Amino acid sequence: MEMAVAAPSEAVGGSLVHSHGCSKQSSSPRTPKPSFQVSLPLRSPNKSLTVLKLDKLSSTAQPTKLKSSCSSQISKKNKKKKKKKKSVPITSPGCTTSDVLHLMDALCLPVPPDMYTSFISECTSTVHSHGADDLHAHITRSGLQQPPLSLLNRLLLLHVTSDRLELARHLFDGMPSKDFKSWATMIVAYLNSGDYQEAMDLFLKMLHRISMLEFPDWIMVCLLKLCVCTANMDLGRQVHGCSLKLGHANNLSLASCLINFYGKFRSLESANTVFDQLAHHNSLTWMARLINNSREELFFQVFKDFTEIGKSGIKTNSLMLSCVLKACARMHDHGRCGRQVHANAIKLGLDTDAYVRCGLVDMYGKSGLLRDAKRVFEMSSDRRNNASWNAMLGGYIRNELYLEAIKFLYEMKAAGLQLQPSLLDELRIACGSSTHSLGELYAAKV
Repeated sequence: MEMAVAAPSEAVGGSLVHSHGCSKQSSSPRTPKPSFQVSLPLRSPNKSLTVLKLDKLSSTAQPTKLKSSCSSQISKKNKKKKKKKKSVPITSPGCTTSDVLHLMDALCLPVPPDMYTSFISECTSTVHSHGADDLHAHITRSGLQQPPLSLLNRLLLLHVTSDRLELARHLFDGMPSKDFKSWATMIVAYLNSGDYQEAMDLFLKMLHRISMLEFPDWIMVCLLKLCVCTANMDLGRQVHGCSLKLGHANNLSLASCLINFYGKFRSLESANTVFDQLAHHNSLTWMARLINNSREELFFQVFKDFTEIGKSGIKTNSLMLSCVLKACARMHDHGRCGRQVHANAIKLGLDTDAYVRCGLVDMYGKSGLLRDAKRVFEMSSDRRNNASWNAMLGGYIRNELYLEAIKFLYEMKAAGLQLQPSLLDELRIACGSSTHSLGELYAAKV
């Protein structure tokens, strides 16, 4: 919908152009008459476009001739004014949905359902909560008999994206009919808000009305997450079986969620079965496998999988390197595997990543290689984060370099960083069990 008002332009003679093509010439050429343009393309299913223009001269009208010098000056002024001033559409950034609705009411124009749909989409994209309230109230006042289900679903999504779950639930409960989109919107909303039990209750109610065989793959990803949060492994297995019936066996996104799902329930055999049955893999499936093996403390298997990832040609990312470095830190092999991962990170250009450098500092510190840990830490002076500082401090404490740890603690305090409570407790215990002078030094300055 657009409403435009153009600037008045000077003319030699005024003329009024009607839709029938007739024109009238003004009697006096002395006073130039302003011309206005009003465009109201208010479309509705049963109404045609209404356009009223008062800015052009009819081709049949003959304006009174003036001197050529005057006419040329006037034409130049008109061109300048046309370039300077432009029509402003009603959908400008300063115009809200509420303003448009008020204008429609002032013009006594009904708002068709498709226009409501456009307004809802605009409010959803801009997350305009005030406009959502006005829009919902306007739909209620409009007296629409049985609004389309698609319109109600969009309005439901609007309340959810505006973080108004109570209003969304009130609308959902009052809907005369619901389809999959209605149920899925509310289930995902409760899942994202952390109300897992309510999301599960809605899902179980939906199963009585909609068959699971009609579910798309993306909702199954949400359901697997919901099963993990509610510790419902049996329902997760049913979702897995349904995905196989629907032919989603090689859906890598769903497969990675299944691997994570079985890994969270410590069912590593089922997770490996899902992984091995895939025709091909990507970074998501490999990452899920690395996390599961690391959780089960299969650190050498993690390193072995990392080498397989390199052979398969799959692009390694910083999250993979961080996960593998955590496993290498607990292998107790004096950093042999960790050095290989470090070399790989340098080749890939990921050694400057904050997470990778933090993992390198932690790995070298736990492997007893404090010089390497300090070198990596000092190289990342411009990208140090709180985790890197704590990893370096932990390396000093684990290698019983308590004096260096206390000095490093002062540097952390000077930098305004927060110390991990577990490391602070470990340092207190270490200083207390060490020489008395060191304990007094720590107690006096910390």
